[in-house]
Amino acid sequence: MPEIDPGSSEPRQAAARPGRHAAQEPVSEVSAPGGSGPGSPAPAGPRRQDKARGRNPFLLWLKEIATVVVIAVVLSFLIKTFLFRAFYIPSESMVNTLDINDRIFVNLLVPEPFALERGDVVVFKDTKGWLPPTPQKADGPFSVVEDGLTFVGLLPDNSEQHLVKRVIGLPGDHVVCCDAGGKITVNGAALDETYVNPAEVPAVRTFDVVVPQGKVWVMGDNRNHSADSRAHTDTNGGFVDISDIEGKAAVIAWPMNRWAALDNYPDVFKNVPPAG
Repeated sequence: MPEIDPGSSEPRQAAARPGRHAAQEPVSEVSAPGGSGPGSPAPAGPRRQDKARGRNPFLLWLKEIATVVVIAVVLSFLIKTFLFRAFYIPSESMVNTLDINDRIFVNLLVPEPFALERGDVVVFKDTKGWLPPTPQKADGPFSVVEDGLTFVGLLPDNSEQHLVKRVIGLPGDHVVCCDAGGKITVNGAALDETYVNPAEVPAVRTFDVVVPQGKVWVMGDNRNHSADSRAHTDTNGGFVDISDIEGKAAVIAWPMNRWAALDNYPDVFKNVPPAG
């Protein structure tokens, strides 16, 4: 029964008992997540949609292309500096291992930190004047672009101031041409050089050298058409400084029909004893 307040003729609702809601107690409204009930923030969808509509698709495409190009250039530069470098083959001195116009990748981790081995095909700088001077290239916008792409490693080095040969003698080796059978010997062991161009019988050019420390003796696989260590004994004894070696030729990268890894023919040198 409703209680009567003294001095008032209006009935008063009894107070709610503990543990129960009052019959007429207002219930606070709670908006569901993502809802639009009272107290929820105004949706930002239209504003974001307007901002997205304001973007130029062409500019977005250019931004993506520029990002990809920058990443490619940075990666190429790092690879060219620390791992591999591309070179162009302009001569026939290494036929038929390497043909004219081949593009090769050179492993820059040889000769340091990984050591050279007999039979390695190496690219080295011409610091001893084995090559004739190259004519000065005409400056122009295209030459600048070419030099830039070569610098970052996106084009092979075609400066023609590098040579590519095969290592025959390591420091301390005694290299002689030739024994009674016409074969080169290293530390007394005759070499059956299966990598030599089979199209021609190599002309005999006698020599008898001991390779000094810090140097190597190199020869081209196309023996009759290679101005290698044999042809430059009057300059540094015909030896190549290991410090001039850029790296070990690892693969033929171009043209596609000549893709191949380059072998150092360990079986040819397996019977060579250590240098005395």
